[in-house]
Amino acid sequence: MSTPASLPIADRWFERRTIDDSITLLWEPHVVPLMRCNIWHVRGRDRDLVIDTGMGVGRLAEAMQDLVDKPVVAIATHGHSDHMGSHHEFADCWCHPLEASLLAEPDLTSLDPSIAWGTDGVASLAKQGYAMEEPYLVTALPAGTALETFRQKPARVTRLIDEGDEVSTGDRRFEVIHLPGHSPGSIGLWEKATGTLFSGDAIYDGPLLDELPESDIDRYVSTMERLIDLPTRVVHAGHDPSFDGRRLKHLARAYIERRRPERLPAAPR
Repeated sequence: MSTPASLPIADRWFERRTIDDSITLLWEPHVVPLMRCNIWHVRGRDRDLVIDTGMGVGRLAEAMQDLVDKPVVAIATHGHSDHMGSHHEFADCWCHPLEASLLAEPDLTSLDPSIAWGTDGVASLAKQGYAMEEPYLVTALPAGTALETFRQKPARVTRLIDEGDEVSTGDRRFEVIHLPGHSPGSIGLWEKATGTLFSGDAIYDGPLLDELPESDIDRYVSTMERLIDLPTRVVHAGHDPSFDGRRLKHLARAYIERRRPERLPAAPR
């Protein structure tokens, strides 16, 4: 196994890509794929949104300074450690009630997966399609960050959001939809006017994790049944590339067919 001294220092921690006039995707290229979440910045008239914040190894708010000129709300689609690491950097921090304790008391205390999750946890993730090929959860470090002392910092949750709540930027209005299964309090942000869904880890175009201790396959199937009927144009997910509504339906149907085929709805004609 590598030693802490063997990890290089990254010149910069975040990369970004402009999606459209109001949406920017940021990510952490030096975080291993399993933990490399999509960080979504949504520019609004009155305030901006940051949907998920990554691992918290680098300073997200500092990296976004040129994107932001108004108040920012950091929203956690759920409380897993790859999605909420930098929420503590923002004064406004929102999440579902069932995930709030994970933001207040982060459970990632090491960047060594065998320490963070134990050998059984690492083996379970490998079985679900995410074999750990690196000795650490990162392949480099930002200047000033020590591998051996890294701990995620607690965030102060300022608002609890649940099914049906509105998240507004002043010129865009998103509805909170509860999408449990991957975790009990997973949420998405749905903008009916544009058919845009920020889905977190409820659905993305890769192997879905539903055998975590907090996961619930039956509830996950119910979430997929709901997503099939959502008139979605584009999904900006928690991992992997964005995709359209047709792909969403395909992924949701494939999940139901794999886990509970007796509940698979009839294919549209």
